Amino acid sequence: MEIEDRDFLNTPPLKTVRFGGSVVETLSKYKQGDLNDYELLKHQLADPEIKDAQIITWLQEFRNCVSQLTKDHEQLIYTILRLPWVGRSQAVVEEYMAFLSNLVSAQTVYLCACLKMVVSQFMPRRVTISEGGVDISDSDDEDENLPRNFNQCHQALQLITRYVPSTSHFLVPILQDHFPFVQKSSRTLECYVHNLLRVTVYIPAIRRDVLEVIVGQMLKLDVGASRSDIEEAEENLFQRHQSDSVTEEALFEMDEDLPTGDPLSLGVMAHPVAERLDSLMTVLLAYIKDVCHVNGSVHVDRTKELYRDFLNVFDKLILPTHASSHIQYTLFYLCSFKLALAEAFLEHLWKILQNPSQPAVLRQAAAGYMGSFLARAKFIPVLTVRACLDLLISWIHRYIDGQDSSGRQACCDVNLHGAFYTACQAVFYTLIFRHGAFLAGNMKKGLEYLQGFNLERVVMCQLNPLKVCLPAVTNMFAAITRKYQLVFCYTIIERNNRHLLPVVHSSAGGDSVGTNTNPLDCFFPYDPYLLKRSGHLIEPLYQVWVESTDSELVATKTDRQGSKEDEYDFLCGETPQGDGVVGMTPGSLDSNPCNTCSVGSPPISFQRHS
Repeated sequence: MEIEDRDFLNTPPLKTVRFGGSVVETLSKYKQGDLNDYELLKHQLADPEIKDAQIITWLQEFRNCVSQLTKDHEQLIYTILRLPWVGRSQAVVEEYMAFLSNLVSAQTVYLCACLKMVVSQFMPRRVTISEGGVDISDSDDEDENLPRNFNQCHQALQLITRYVPSTSHFLVPILQDHFPFVQKSSRTLECYVHNLLRVTVYIPAIRRDVLEVIVGQMLKLDVGASRSDIEEAEENLFQRHQSDSVTEEALFEMDEDLPTGDPLSLGVMAHPVAERLDSLMTVLLAYIKDVCHVNGSVHVDRTKELYRDFLNVFDKLILPTHASSHIQYTLFYLCSFKLALAEAFLEHLWKILQNPSQPAVLRQAAAGYMGSFLARAKFIPVLTVRACLDLLISWIHRYIDGQDSSGRQACCDVNLHGAFYTACQAVFYTLIFRHGAFLAGNMKKGLEYLQGFNLERVVMCQLNPLKVCLPAVTNMFAAITRKYQLVFCYTIIERNNRHLLPVVHSSAGGDSVGTNTNPLDCFFPYDPYLLKRSGHLIEPLYQVWVESTDSELVATKTDRQGSKEDEYDFLCGETPQGDGVVGMTPGSLDSNPCNTCSVGSPPISFQRHS
């Protein structure tokens, strides 16, 4: 009578199906110098056809003599750790976890080896397809039991942590070392990052370090896929699709339903590196949302804690990175949950910008982030934008005062005045995007507010900011300020175009830089988001812009209307209550982000610097 495989696997064998004696006897012989049974034991443990019943029997024996499995038996332990226990029967899984618990409790020397074994299971296996003895392709394991297998790994890791409380100190380097190469498939990277984030749920002490590991790897992808390369790949895909398979009518119908910058709405990025990054951004943004929300509402304390962790990673990795395009949207998305977070982020950037002890490159980057965040985030009300512009303008005028009082001839030198120029550009950029909100409803009061900036003094000072700001920003700023008669910039622009910069040195050394060079070498961190799947979370929060008929850049109708309540309160000088107000600082964030504050003045900490 034949026995079904299922019955055979779940029923202990009537006879021993192995050679050699018990584990205890084998270890005793090994200690006496007899290696035969010991080597046979390792060979049988490494058998790829090993049965469940055999695994259970051996593990039970190993548990009974775990105190004897010292460093001398390292190779044997490594063989046991390579046993294919994940995805096996529940009896095997439970027995294996019991063995791991006993092992790390009695022999902590094997802690790291056990951790490495578990972490190595955080990725799908590679499956090779062969034909005629030749490997023709390989792909990620699409086993439907993969979620269950990952669950078993996390159960094992939680058990180890329970028996060895110091596990967290050893785990982070292992997570870093096992991170798959960024050229691996999107599926491999997605699974690994998902599992790393899951670890932070039951080992919260390592969350900041894990986020640093993940963001560091994602930055490699981000800088490896430039905006121009992504756009070119998408355009090429669109052209191929247009020429091969669609009619003009079909294209028109399709375009009606497509988001901006996503001509085919395929959900898959044409650029392979951008596709991997999109997968990881989708996972990371979903994690942020899950951590910060409980029963559909923002959980204040959990959101504050996650914000602090991300801000630490931002300072360490994202802010110093010049060419990233998407990873910085993690903080953008997180700040959208509470206005207090957005204001705390702006104040953090402001402190970096106006602090002369900070490296110049970080001060300039902070100004770029500040201007780009103010311009692009729909969730930042007019009053907050106004408070930040007041700070920037006051600081700019004080900087000019310092140059005028020095008695020296000021020169247009980015190396000396980089923070000043980036602050000016942040103001110009914000005004380009937000001036409509200031003027909406009450043109007279809006113009009076903008005239109070004394922009004429800024653009005509000896430091000549229009000379070094990004040409597109300079030209749009000039068009808008001329329309509303705030300042006439074109005389200065024409004069600048006729002359070389007097003293601007290349970062690589050499002579003065020509007029067609952007010496600031700046970028706007929150330029349009190009990734398709994760972009669905960013799109509702993001301010897009259109070209007006008179060639000025103006806000869309959505931005001009914005939050009607916010604009009404601003224009009438009233003091609203709740989240839509200015006044939160990191200090007040520590106590309660939902406090209500007066909107009659900038946040307290902002006032100290103005």
